[in-house]
Amino acid sequence: LYLTKNHLKTLPEATDIPNLVAMSISRNKLNSFSKEEFESFKQMELLDASANNFICSCEFLSFIHHEAGIAQVLVGWPESYICDSPLTVRGAQVGSVQLSLMECHRSLLVSLICTLVFLFILILVVVGYKYHAVWYMRMTWAWLQAKRKPKRAPTKDICYDAFVSYSENDSNWVENIMVQQLEQACPPFRLCLHKRDFVPGKWIVDNIIDSIEKSHKTLFVLSEHFVQSEWCKYELDFSHFRLFDENNDVAILILLEPIQSQAIPKRFCKLRKIMNTKTYLEWPPDEEQQQMFWENLKAALKS
Repeated sequence: LYLTKNHLKTLPEATDIPNLVAMSISRNKLNSFSKEEFESFKQMELLDASANNFICSCEFLSFIHHEAGIAQVLVGWPESYICDSPLTVRGAQVGSVQLSLMECHRSLLVSLICTLVFLFILILVVVGYKYHAVWYMRMTWAWLQAKRKPKRAPTKDICYDAFVSYSENDSNWVENIMVQQLEQACPPFRLCLHKRDFVPGKWIVDNIIDSIEKSHKTLFVLSEHFVQSEWCKYELDFSHFRLFDENNDVAILILLEPIQSQAIPKRFCKLRKIMNTKTYLEWPPDEEQQQMFWENLKAALKS
C-alpha cells in the first residue's frame, strides 16, 4: 500500500486491510503512532513512515524504545525519523531522544513533591506540638519585646507587692492560707494571682509579663507539683529570662515540701543556682514555727 505525499495524520485502519505486508506512508502529516495501531497490522513486515514531523512525546518514545524488532520493520530507521517537537529535541533522531523523568512523569513528580512537603509540614507540626515549639517561639518574641522595655517599671506603675507563681495542686495552701495571712495583715499586702488578677481574653504570656513588671517581688511556691507542671515551667521560662537576669533579689522562694535542686529542669540553671546559694523560706509543719515563717515572709516582701 503506497500512501506517500498525502495529508494523513494517522495510520489507516488495519481491519480493512488485515493482510497488509508493506506500507509506505512517508511525507505525510503523521506525528506519531501507538503500540496498538502498529500491532494491529499482524502481517506487517515493512513500514516506511519516514519524513514525517513526529511529536516525540513520552508515550511515543516509550513505544519506540521498547518495541522489540521495530528497527527491522521501519524503513529508513533511524536517520529518517526526526523529532519536530518539543522544541528541546527538534531535529534529533527519534531513536536517540531520551526525555527526563520530570518531562514524562510531571504530574506524578508534582504529586510526590506535594506529598513529601505535606508530610514534612505534618512532622513539623507534630514535633512542634509535642515540644511546645510555638509556645517557645512566642515566649522568645515576648522576651525580646520585654528586653526593649526599662528593666524596672516606674514606681507609679507598681500595682502589687508580689506576683505569686504556684502549681494548681498547691492552690489550696496559696489561696486559703497564704493569701489570708498576707492580704489580711496590717498593713495588707497586695498579691497578684493568675486566677483572680489576669485580664480575661489577654494572651497568657502578656498577662505574666505585665503582672511581673507591675509587682515589687515575685513569690515562687515550690513543690514537687511545681517542678513537674508544664504551666509552671512556662512561668519559670520568662522568669529565667527577665527576673533572674536582672535582679535575683526580686525573687522569693518558698518551699512547701523538701525538694532537691536536681529535680528542677536543667534549662532553669539559674534557678537551680539560686536554690544552692540563696536562702529560701521553708514551710514548717509545726504550727509553733509557722508564725515565724509568716514574719520572715512579710519582712522579705517589705525589703
